[in-house]
Amino acid sequence: MLSFVLLSFSLSSIISKMKSDITIPKVENVFLAAIQEWSDDFMENIWNVYLVNDSDFDLDSVMVVSKAFGTIDGEMKKTSLLRHAFMQVPAVTVVKIEMVEKSVLRLNNEFMVTYFIGSTLYDKKFIFKAQSITPDYVEEVPILFVDGVIVR
Repeated sequence: MLSFVLLSFSLSSIISKMKSDITIPKVENVFLAAIQEWSDDFMENIWNVYLVNDSDFDLDSVMVVSKAFGTIDGEMKKTSLLRHAFMQVPAVTVVKIEMVEKSVLRLNNEFMVTYFIGSTLYDKKFIFKAQSITPDYVEEVPILFVDGVIVR
């Protein structure tokens, strides 16, 4: 019994030390913007989500995983995961991620963005809260200079 207690104490102190050695860099000047645009396919305005790299660095091996979730009429709803990959997003550029379908605007829309700058891995979860992708919440999007809903 004593050896088990010593082993668990030793293991927990090792894990604590490992966690303190891991540095998680802060994501800066990289964000998402939902922009309303005309669609000839749908013959109406739709919302597209863009990854905005307003930094001085290229983003390499970019992976974006998106989903929507929330409650509609008292019932929990969630969409399937969508995955997008971009080899590189150059500094001070924008790349379109996906269209947000009208029916999921009532849900929380989550985008998990992971990328490298050099050999450092960056990771951030961006959430457009339910009902927040509307013309009521637009501001000017840097680089594109059009109105959109921004999450940082």
